[in-house]
Amino acid sequence: MSTKARSVCSQYFDELVVGETFTTHGRTIGEFDIVAFGALTGDCAPQHLDRSFGEAGPFGERIAHGALIVSYALGLVPIDPERLIALRALREVKFKHPVRIGDTIHVEARIASCAAVDERTGLVVLAARVVGDDGELVARASIEALWRRCDGP
Repeated sequence: MSTKARSVCSQYFDELVVGETFTTHGRTIGEFDIVAFGALTGDCAPQHLDRSFGEAGPFGERIAHGALIVSYALGLVPIDPERLIALRALREVKFKHPVRIGDTIHVEARIASCAAVDERTGLVVLAARVVGDDGELVARASIEALWRRCDGP
């Protein structure tokens, strides 16, 4: 885990600095991840689960579900449960490059904005980039989260 990522995500809303960046540790996507995600969600599309179909398809092999990649990306961000109140929205999600079995992803994030909601809560927007082990952009998204303020109960 990136020490800076943990440090940034463990701060109260009022301590966050717009423009600050952090990088998470990586997560390698395995065949089990893709199969289990398909079983859990019911998304059994052949580009994810059928080896022969995947090999004959445009990517030359099976690829991970986009929603799986976004889910792992959210999980890689080391949000302190004492600071994060709730995930509010995912916006502008764009998938840019397929993730294959054996690829490792990590998140590079920037605090894009902070706005006080009330005396206890702030809204934080993270501009997140999901990057593969080859340095290629896999996906990007804007993550909105309600964050606890230091002067709130």
